[in-house]
Parts: sequence; structure tokens; C-alpha cells
Amino acid sequence: MLQFTGNAYSTGIEEVERDGVKLRVYSAAKTVADCFKHRNKIGLDVALEALKDARTRSRATVDDIWHFAKICREANVMRPYLESVG
Repeated sequence: MLQFTGNAYSTGIEEVERDGVKLRVYSAAKTVADCFKHRNKIGLDVALEALKDARTRSRATVDDIWHFAKICREANVMRPYLESVG
């Protein structure tokens, strides 16, 4: 079970509409940062794939991902990976 608190919980939420229903979901950039935060549970390969997918599909900029990396306290871990895809 994963739990979020403070800014790690409340930031990065977007509202999207699917089939006439408004949903609140985390942005792609926030999701990538969350994957790195929980890489020990889901695997580093999953976090790296999330980063690669977000960038290749242009769903998140490096700056957006970096913003959430700092909020999730994963900036030091994510720095080399962001530099390689930047």
C-alpha cells in the first residue's frame, strides 16, 4: 500500500473528462516522479519505462518532471535519468 502526504499528495492533480464524467487524476509528470519514489516496490525498470514513455509521447516536459521530482524528494535519484533524456 502506498500513501502520500502533503504536497506529494495534493500537487499535480488534473481534471479530465471521460464519457461525460469528470475525473481527477495525477499528471504524467507527477506519475513519473511517483514511480521513482516507489521504485523499490514497482521496480526501477517500471520507473524508467514511465519516464521514457512520458517523454516519447510528449506527455510531460523535462522541466515538469523535474518540478515533481523535487516535490517528491527524488531529484537526486532522477537527475542522471532526466539528463540522459533531456
